[in-house]
Amino acid sequence: MSFATPVFWLSWLAAGGAALLAQPARAQQFPAPRDTSFTVRSAYLKEKKYRPTISIARPTLPATVRAAYNLTYCTLGERRLQLDVFYPKAKRRGGYPAVVFIHGGGWRSGDRSQHVPMAQQLAARGYVTATVEYRLSTEAHYPAAVHDLKAAIRWLRASARQYRIDTTKVAVWGFSAGGQLAALVGTTGGYAPLEGPAGAPGYSSSVQAIVDVDGTLSFLHPESSESAHNNPSAASYWLGGLKTERPELWQQAGGLSHVSPQTPPIAFINSSIDRMHAGREDMLKQLDAYHIYHETHTFPDSPHPFPLFNPWFEPTLNYTADFLRVVFAPTR
Repeated sequence: MSFATPVFWLSWLAAGGAALLAQPARAQQFPAPRDTSFTVRSAYLKEKKYRPTISIARPTLPATVRAAYNLTYCTLGERRLQLDVFYPKAKRRGGYPAVVFIHGGGWRSGDRSQHVPMAQQLAARGYVTATVEYRLSTEAHYPAAVHDLKAAIRWLRASARQYRIDTTKVAVWGFSAGGQLAALVGTTGGYAPLEGPAGAPGYSSSVQAIVDVDGTLSFLHPESSESAHNNPSAASYWLGGLKTERPELWQQAGGLSHVSPQTPPIAFINSSIDRMHAGREDMLKQLDAYHIYHETHTFPDSPHPFPLFNPWFEPTLNYTADFLRVVFAPTR
């Protein structure tokens, strides 16, 4: 059973929210308890029952990479939203492309540490990478998370000199709910309703590439489990209502609704669970109609949280790096 299914969340509620744990280690006080029902460890224990040879991907920080942790990119009242940055030690004329990593967890759980290993390894291949915190549905409804991520992109551009970023080459990479957010953020550059007021003013939140790792492209698509029944679900908690109550937001929140000639190149990296990438085939048709570059990679017989585990971690890293190498190839 996926953590993003309605059945999961109904079970969670029936259990009285037992998955809620105490405040995070930082002294900062959050307006709502943190839902830690989805973690790398819990996902591993679940999947190991069916795939005993898997292991959690925990490569060490490469010697060629510097790290800066717990950087505040946005302050909302007393709430500080933070990110971690990983960047090559070597200087490069013109800087390095940047990649924003967006974690999954059904828009309600998860945290940015899930993709620190991937971000560190990609940084070693010549990128500035950032793992970003955003407000979850226990704290704020849609589109708060989208506003947060766009603010983080603006912050990175404003910090380009310190972290050696080529501001003309910025990508978003997201897994699961993070993949949905990556597709939405990437297809809505300059779209005023989703820009939000926070972050470094005067800087663009547009991106030049998208990597969607098992994230839905449409909440209302026939392939989407979220649209199968008009019952409470991970999406309805995040969007602030059932699809019959807020159909305009359910439509707006899908990246499929925003494909245009300005949509950047996109790579889809998917598990074998079709409903996790609902709307992908329809998006591919639209991308082809606009002659926008795209790639699709699917791991057969793989679980939804595959990028967190060996043996899929390194191939996912390779697909990501190869795609970005094509998209961000030096112009001649």
